[in-house]
Amino acid sequence: MKAVKQKTERLHSLDSLRAIMMMLGIVLHAANTYTGGEPGPGWPLKDPEASNELLKWLGYTIHNFRMPIFMLVAGFFAALLFYERSPNKMIVNRVKRIVFPFILFVFLLWPLVMLGFSYSQQIFGLAHIYTFSSFFENPFNLIPERTMHLWFLYYLIMFSIASFGLGKLLQRFPSITKQISKVFNQVIKRSLLKAAILSLITFLILLAMDSYWVATSLSFVPDGGTFSFYFFFYLTGWILFKSKHLLSSFMQYDRLFVLLGLGIFTLYFLADRTEFSNALTAGIRSVTCWLFIFGFTGLFLRYFSKHSAIGRYISDSAYWVYLLHLPLTAFLPGLLAGWAIPALLKFTIVASITTFICFFTYHYLVRATFVGEFLNGRKYSRKLNDIKPLEKPVRPIMTLVTDNK
Repeated sequence: MKAVKQKTERLHSLDSLRAIMMMLGIVLHAANTYTGGEPGPGWPLKDPEASNELLKWLGYTIHNFRMPIFMLVAGFFAALLFYERSPNKMIVNRVKRIVFPFILFVFLLWPLVMLGFSYSQQIFGLAHIYTFSSFFENPFNLIPERTMHLWFLYYLIMFSIASFGLGKLLQRFPSITKQISKVFNQVIKRSLLKAAILSLITFLILLAMDSYWVATSLSFVPDGGTFSFYFFFYLTGWILFKSKHLLSSFMQYDRLFVLLGLGIFTLYFLADRTEFSNALTAGIRSVTCWLFIFGFTGLFLRYFSKHSAIGRYISDSAYWVYLLHLPLTAFLPGLLAGWAIPALLKFTIVASITTFICFFTYHYLVRATFVGEFLNGRKYSRKLNDIKPLEKPVRPIMTLVTDNK
């Protein structure tokens, strides 16, 4: 008889972790306008009358761990699709959930993002390219020039293709796969060893890129540095799926790792970084990145492993919230220009209004409509209690991750 694969039950903790990392985009992008300095290619909008060092620290810190954690979790769930459904079903799922949304929303959001930035830049007296009328005078302006905040979807498409190929190749050599898992198991269950080794690999990738951190490319031309850096985190998550019974090890020293990461990164932020070499900065950021990854993942496993209607609602809404937030965080600062209020309060207003609009539109225009089905694979009732766990009772995550039979 053919062996029946044991399915992994829904990991609510990792669902929630992935969703929160996406939603931190609101915090990061709302803060960027109020961090002082000159506008740059990463964020071409700065309020000349309001800046705050706390927001600068917040933006730097979030940037150091948000997308690495997201890519690691994305790799984990991609491996789940590959090994527990089938390689072909994984590709079909990735086409529906990543390729189609990317193609559609890169066109729909491009004019909104461009006009949002141009409006606020004009209000702030900064150089801007478009006004509302000039943008629509030339139909070619509607063709996206960059991937914008959808760059992560663009690279996930490439990661899905690459991991599919690697997965199919390694299926031909089960002994190699077994050996990789064996070595990974020995590393991942030792908290200090895994932090040291994975930090070292990240550091070496940055040295090979000749950079202290990745400068995420928004170009439609794939960037080797962006690909190799984030693919490492994606592959780590992919391999971690085979060692999911060791997820509980992430709870070892989770609070300590977060506090240590915050302490080291804060000292780095407060120091005179102009005296730091690229290698030293890359080392500090690599170590703190993995301290945050292990720490936050452990905390989510510890506190968010049980089914929660609110948690599931947030997880389901995260995709839409992330898609919509950028034009809002670009446009709203222009409305607050000239207000004699602190930068921290301006940031709070922008982040709060953006969050409200994103969730309001999700609840009434997306969740129970074909848009929600397009993004998440099914429609949901607007009632929170419509969100059910699984058909059979869900075991607590501690039971799941310690079962190694």
